[in-house]
Amino acid sequence: MGKTGPVVLTLSLGVFGIITTEMGVVGVLPRISEELGVAPSTAGWLVGVFALVVAVAGPFATLLASGVRRRTVLASALAVFAASNAVYALTDRFSVMLVFRIVPAVFHPVFFAVALTAATRLVPPERATRAVTTVFAGVTLGFAFGVPITSYLAEHLSLAAAFWFGAGANLLALLGVLALFPAMPAERRLSYGRQLGVLRRSRTWLALTAVVFVFAAMFSVYGYFAEYLERVTRLGGSTIGGLLMAFGIVMVLGNLLFGRLLERTPVRTVTAFPVLYVLVFALVRAVGPWPAPMVLVVLLWGAVHSGGLVVSQTWLARDTRDAPEFGNSLFISFSNLGITVGSAVGGLVVATAGTRQLPWAGAAFALAALAAVLVRRRVGPEPAGVTAAEPADLRPAVSS
Repeated sequence: MGKTGPVVLTLSLGVFGIITTEMGVVGVLPRISEELGVAPSTAGWLVGVFALVVAVAGPFATLLASGVRRRTVLASALAVFAASNAVYALTDRFSVMLVFRIVPAVFHPVFFAVALTAATRLVPPERATRAVTTVFAGVTLGFAFGVPITSYLAEHLSLAAAFWFGAGANLLALLGVLALFPAMPAERRLSYGRQLGVLRRSRTWLALTAVVFVFAAMFSVYGYFAEYLERVTRLGGSTIGGLLMAFGIVMVLGNLLFGRLLERTPVRTVTAFPVLYVLVFALVRAVGPWPAPMVLVVLLWGAVHSGGLVVSQTWLARDTRDAPEFGNSLFISFSNLGITVGSAVGGLVVATAGTRQLPWAGAAFALAALAAVLVRRRVGPEPAGVTAAEPADLRPAVSS
């Protein structure tokens, strides 16, 4: 167990590399459009196709990988992401780049599902939430540093340099997994039927509904962060860039805070989260036109925003403990569905009602998430035989 800390940190580094690959493209789309000779709308497919493949393929890919050694799965996913970034750096054909957005997207949910489950198995049960929080820190660090660094390198060095940075991050995580991750054979592989069985429960679908609404609330407004600050708060590009980085840094701290709260009072924390987000959106709407208070609200926004990841995953995990990796793949798929729904609704609000009204969309989704959580609480406790700790027969032996 002495290596547990470094192993969990290595998984977090892998998440950082994957998020940098997934979201870093957003900041360099203009350069891709220019250098590969495609229209901006066509370049946008690099983002949309990735999210769509993650949402659709996630559970199926995770099921297929359920019988493979965990270290092999994690290393293979990171190798695919590193190789894909290398292809982005070397190719001058958009079609090739698009294909190599589809391939890693299939591995994306598999890596997350296995990494989250492995993190909880490598620590005592009472530290499981903290391990998950550490893995999710890679997401917030990806937004805080990975995406801005990618954009900076593309702007000041070259587009290829930006993608080599992504390749390097994934390669470093790959080496860490190969060196530190213990052998975790699936001694008692769950049948496909048993894993799919979690979908027969109404409580699982209520938890998934909450996940969709939480992420729709988060990204219906965050997806238009820069536009809101530019059009409503009247801030300049450099100031917005600084606030984006500050938002990401505060997300790291907020992630740790919500992790501690979930360890102490998980149900109350999950219930309170959408209420907090409604209050944040009310503040964003109220002080939007005034730069000074808006800066403070952005910091609060970032702290609350980060909680959506670990809060949603913890809530869904309560109902999928007997098939944890499949449950985590469902989390990745349905969270991406929430991002898609939220972004679409946010865009509709901007087009029809104006950017200033965006926070109302986020608040509406947050209230819907609260309703789903409250209904799930009324359904009753977890299925018989599923306790707060993972069932002993599902915890594979860890050997080095």
